[in-house]
Amino acid sequence: MTPGARAPYFSGEIVHGPRGRRQVALTFHGAGDPAVARRVLAATAAAGAQITVLAVGTWLDAQPEMARLILAGGHELGNHTQNHPDINAMTPLAARAEIAQCAERLRNLTGTIGSWFRPSRTPHANAMVRAQATEVGYHACLSYDVDSLDFSDPGPEAVVRNVLRSAHGGSIVSMHFGHSGTATAMPSLLEGLRRRGLRAVTVSTLLRP
Repeated sequence: MTPGARAPYFSGEIVHGPRGRRQVALTFHGAGDPAVARRVLAATAAAGAQITVLAVGTWLDAQPEMARLILAGGHELGNHTQNHPDINAMTPLAARAEIAQCAERLRNLTGTIGSWFRPSRTPHANAMVRAQATEVGYHACLSYDVDSLDFSDPGPEAVVRNVLRSAHGGSIVSMHFGHSGTATAMPSLLEGLRRRGLRAVTVSTLLRP
């Protein structure tokens, strides 16, 4: 999206992309067992899909090789704060530090701060957090319109149902690396999207003019 562009789905917070596109963006909380994350990445590679990973800075500190692995697969990497706190409840200074510290990890590992920031422990950033994200260099906060609820470990079949019953063209889906059921669900989920004529792409691709 070009700087300063505005559309119904873009107003300081991105909830979904253009509804006329036969694409969806699967977005992942980047944390947890790297072996599970690798299973997710293997499933996306097998299906020719791309995803967006919003990484927690402490996870990148512990698993720096994951940043390179994600980008090597044609996926994109963004910021999900350094320590995953309740960022809406923080002071402006503390919130900015959380965003900036993760941005610095990303820059050190990849050369950029990444295109997207997602607030931690909330689907929607408040005005204070949006302002701090802008100061760090993120033009919008990334939310979603479909929640897989995979963080509650409902089982792979439920994860697939939760996504397929709600996803439409332009949807942004919230998912998590650190849950084995999510990795197990991925082949069926990606096949289900394909049968509906929906292709999994990165957020940047979904929002491209």
